[in-house]
Amino acid sequence: MDSCVTVAMAAREYELALLHVNYGQRTQARELRAFEDIAAHYGVPEERRLVISIEHLARIGGSSLTDTHLEIRNAEKESHGIPNTYVPFRNANMLSIAVSWAEVIGAEALFVGAVEEDSSGYPDCRESFYEAYQLVIETGTKYEKPLRIHTPLIQLTKDEIVRRGLALGAPLHLSWSCYRSEERACGLCESCVLRLRGFRRAGAQDSIPYEQYPDDALLL
Repeated sequence: MDSCVTVAMAAREYELALLHVNYGQRTQARELRAFEDIAAHYGVPEERRLVISIEHLARIGGSSLTDTHLEIRNAEKESHGIPNTYVPFRNANMLSIAVSWAEVIGAEALFVGAVEEDSSGYPDCRESFYEAYQLVIETGTKYEKPLRIHTPLIQLTKDEIVRRGLALGAPLHLSWSCYRSEERACGLCESCVLRLRGFRRAGAQDSIPYEQYPDDALLL
C-alpha cells in the first residue's frame, strides 16, 4: 500500500520507471501481481518495469517472511523489539539495485515507500537510514548532481497514507500487504492490522478480501 501511494505521488512530477524485487518472501507471487497491476494502471511500459530476484536473502534466512520454519505471529497492541518478520538489511539490498538502474537510465529521483511508523520493528525503515544511504549514493556513484532519495511517506501515519492515496486516486485495491496469504489477506498479521487500522482511522473501507478481521481493540 505504501509503495502504491508513493507511485501515485511520483507520477505527478516524473516519468515512472518501476522496480519490483522478489526476495523469497511467502507472498512473492501475489506481490508481483500487485506490481504488474499497479504498473499497468499507470501505463508504465514493459521496458520501464524491472523485476529482480534476490532470493539469496531467503537462503541467508533469519526472517519469518522467508523461512517457513519460523512462525509469522499475529499482531499485538503493543510491539516489543524487532519482530521476526524483519528481513536482515533487505532495504539496503533493494536500494543498491535501484541506484544501479537509476544510473543506467539517468533517473533524477529515487522514490521509496518507507514509513517511519514501521521503524519500531524495522531499522531500515527509519529516516536516518535513508539519510545515511544518500551519502552512500553521493560517495559511490558517477552522478555529478547526486541522485536524490525521496521518502514522501516517511513521517506519515497509516491513516494519513490512506487519505493521501484516496486523494490522489491511487489504486489501493490493487495493492497487497499480507505477510501470510496470497488469496485472501489473513487480517491478523502485523502488516494486515496496520493496513486495516489505517483504513479504519481514515474512515474508509479497504476493498481487498480478508479471511478474518482482528478485534476492534487492535484497530483503535
